[in-house]
Amino acid sequence: MMRMGFAALVLGYVMSQFYRACLAVLTPVLDQELGATSADLSLASGLWFLTFAFMQFPVGWSLDKFGPRLTASVLLAFGGGGGAAMFAVATSPLHVQIAMSLIGIGCAPVLMASYFIFARSYPPAMFATLGGFLIGVGTIGNLASASPLALAAEAFGWRESLWALAAITIIIAALIFIFVQDPERVSQEEGGTQDGFLTIFKIKALWFFAPLMFFSYASAAGLRGLWAGPYMQDIFGQDASGIGLVTLAMGAGMSIGSFIYGPLDRIFGSRKWVIIGGNFGTFMCLMALALVNDLSLFGATSLLALVGVFGMSFPLMMAHGRSFIPQHVMGRGVAMLNLCSISGVGTLQSASALAHQWGGATSVAASYQALFLFFALPLFVAALIYMAIPDSLD
Repeated sequence: MMRMGFAALVLGYVMSQFYRACLAVLTPVLDQELGATSADLSLASGLWFLTFAFMQFPVGWSLDKFGPRLTASVLLAFGGGGGAAMFAVATSPLHVQIAMSLIGIGCAPVLMASYFIFARSYPPAMFATLGGFLIGVGTIGNLASASPLALAAEAFGWRESLWALAAITIIIAALIFIFVQDPERVSQEEGGTQDGFLTIFKIKALWFFAPLMFFSYASAAGLRGLWAGPYMQDIFGQDASGIGLVTLAMGAGMSIGSFIYGPLDRIFGSRKWVIIGGNFGTFMCLMALALVNDLSLFGATSLLALVGVFGMSFPLMMAHGRSFIPQHVMGRGVAMLNLCSISGVGTLQSASALAHQWGGATSVAASYQALFLFFALPLFVAALIYMAIPDSLD
């Protein structure tokens, strides 16, 4: 039963990864049939991330109050399934934006429900490995949102494809409801006072932890989701096919990184120093992209792929962060850590355009130098701040 529940949550996370990246493939047909511009769809994508981020507060509370089974299944069914159904009947860009907001709400609890179960039901040494496996497999959804979705939309129609996705999402939500088992509840007496999120804000170690959580994943996600394509087009003259291969390499690197990070804390007997080493690797790759002149296409692609590998310390960071969180507020705690990470992605993706424009006043090459430095320098500072907290394998 536990394995079936874990499989259901993995499928739910695959759908979460799918939905966050699906708009790029549907852009031409949505433009043609609904008059949706790039700005309209950019807003729709941004709304997915915003609703996902802000839902971490109620999701964290609900995990502690009602457990992961009910939290994940209900929100995924009504938000994810209902949002996909609304997308399927959309007649304007506004409908797409509302639908993506609903889908963001539906996807918000899936990863944190899984992490809540890992934290409460498995030995601490297994947390990073399980989390890395979940994220690594979940990236299948990111890959499936490209060519497979395009082929389905072409063969059956985009509305029919969305109806199928709505049905699949609801079925997965039902599987979560049937098979996921809630961990044993921690009573108020066991956990102490139930002061909710205030307990999380009082944990001093997390204040040193939050900056790296904010910046660590943002560079890999921002470059993969927003800037790798323009960089390859502007600097190396790559067409859609070439860009697709580069982003595939970076996406594969992110998947591989998720699997690699998982067991490293047990291999090296440390979480803190593995995380510092990985983020220093990201920093060095970004600095090379910014400062090395005359990079070849192969060299730039390799560095982007390595940013993907090194930039996936999220599972190990979650494992380290959860070691400071009391059991009775574990849901709120893991949700707050996730909020730091996802808000970092959204914030830096938006602000990175300003760095790109600032550098572009000099030259095209300088615009990307400024961009890579924009991601690299705050990451380095955040890693220095993170070094102040103690290591932990609990």
